[in-house]
Order: sequence, then C-alpha cells, then structure tokens
Amino acid sequence: MCGLFGVVRSPFADDPGRASDVFVTLGSLAEERGTDAAGVALLGGWPGLGHDGCRVVKGRGRFSAVWRTELLAELDRAPVAMGHTRWAAPGSPADAAGAGPMLVAGPGPKSAGIAGTHDGDVDAAALRARFAPSAPPGGAGGEAILRLLAGRRGSSRVTEALEALVGRTALAWVDRDRPTQVHLARAALSPLAVAVDSEQNIYWASNPRWFRVVQRYTRVRFATIVMLREGTYMRVGTERAPGRRDRPQVLAAASFVPAARPADRDDRVWAGFTEADRDRDRATLRHRLVSPDLAPVA
Repeated sequence: MCGLFGVVRSPFADDPGRASDVFVTLGSLAEERGTDAAGVALLGGWPGLGHDGCRVVKGRGRFSAVWRTELLAELDRAPVAMGHTRWAAPGSPADAAGAGPMLVAGPGPKSAGIAGTHDGDVDAAALRARFAPSAPPGGAGGEAILRLLAGRRGSSRVTEALEALVGRTALAWVDRDRPTQVHLARAALSPLAVAVDSEQNIYWASNPRWFRVVQRYTRVRFATIVMLREGTYMRVGTERAPGRRDRPQVLAAASFVPAARPADRDDRVWAGFTEADRDRDRATLRHRLVSPDLAPVA
C-alpha cells in the first residue's frame, strides 16, 4: 500500500505558497499509507527550476523526515509536483529502490522518459503475457507499469495498457517531454481522488478525506473534490499547444474496464478512509475478476 499526492499549478495563482502548503500537508497525511519510504518530484520548465527540469528527492522513512524546507523555493516555482509514501511490502524497508517517484527511460533516444508514482500490487507476468516481448521483465510492479506506459501517446494506447493490468493500481505520471501535463489513472481498487481549489490548481491524493483536513489547516478552499471511479484515465495540464499557458484543466479523459484478483479485495485498500467515503466508493466498484494463476509483483 502506498500514498499518492500531487499538484498541477495554475500559473495565474496570486500566491504559489498556498498550493505548496497543500502539497506538503498532503505529504504528511499520506504517511498513514506508508512510512517506510517517501519522495517527491518537482517538474517543469519555469525559470529557476534546475536539474534538467526535474528534481527527485526520496529516501527511507516518513515523508516528514524526507521533506526539506529548503525545497520550498523550488516547489513554489514547479508547475507540477508529485509525491509518494510507501509501505515496503513485499520487500525490505531498508530497500528504497521501489520508492517513488520513479524515473523511467523512454522508448527511444529522443524521449526524456517519464516520472511517476504507483500504488498497488499487480501481476507483472500477466503484462508480459499480453505485451511480450515489449513488457519489461522483473523489477518492481510500479516500474514495470511505468515502462509500459512510457512513450504511449493518446488515450486509446494508454487505456490499452491500463486495461491489461491485473491487480490493485492507481497511478500518476508525467511525460518529461510535456512536463506541465499529468496523467492520472485509477484501475482496480487502489483509490485516487482529485480536487480543484478556488485558484484552479488541480490536486490528486489517495484519500478524499485529506482534502477536507487540508481546508482546516491551510488557507486553501476546494471548489470540487471527486473520487475517481475504477477504470478512469485522465490527462490534466496547463498547456494545449507549445508555448501556450492556461489554467489547469482536463485535456483528455477515457474509461476502461479494470481487472483484479479475488484476493485484491482487502479492506486495507481504504486505510484511513471515513466509513462514509469507504461505503460510497465500494458501491461504485466495477472491476472484473481474474483467476489468480500467475505470481504477483508489487
């Protein structure tokens, strides 16, 4: 189980510090879904954000131990920020290799690759059965999914890969060639919520309750908080064409039929949820069940 969170900034927000406060608060709340490792990725091309337009900071322990206040200046300038917290199961808590965000190479020398985060437990062998030899062998399940998604453009190609996943999955990733656009996907079970504040910044998180807590402790007010249904893919961002900047909006959306194994239906999926949020989400589940005949990878 992992915690996902992040923000796509509006370039017209009066005070970038407000969205930064939300991001850091979400990171602290995400500790309830993982304290073995944590990390953040700051992406985009605004002046002052170095490290080739992408900076990843991650390590062992809680988000509050990994986050550093000296990153705030870069966070304020980053058009996109994504974060991840992780329980290292399966695997050793001492091994941070599976911690997100992950940087994955693209399919060709001209591709900058993707940066992404993953929550769930998928059957990597099932991916290889459908996409071999293009599906990558071994590795963490999240990395295998991100490698499969790298270089896929267009909703139909993305959802083709998402529909092939068997197991619990939620994802957030950025094509580094288009660093002001974020892809969000909820396949089977693993939760993902989206919120928009009064300045049109767009956020995502693994638990809708976190947004309500954020409103109590920051200056931000949300106009919308939505729990994504299983089988939802969307691309949000601030650019429709090269060089043009707008307020963040949904640039593409598609649905697909996700798949899960019988054992994936575990109440720990909704760890930290209120009873009302959990029951509402359970009522909308629509994944298909697949008999477990291959070993999963997490």
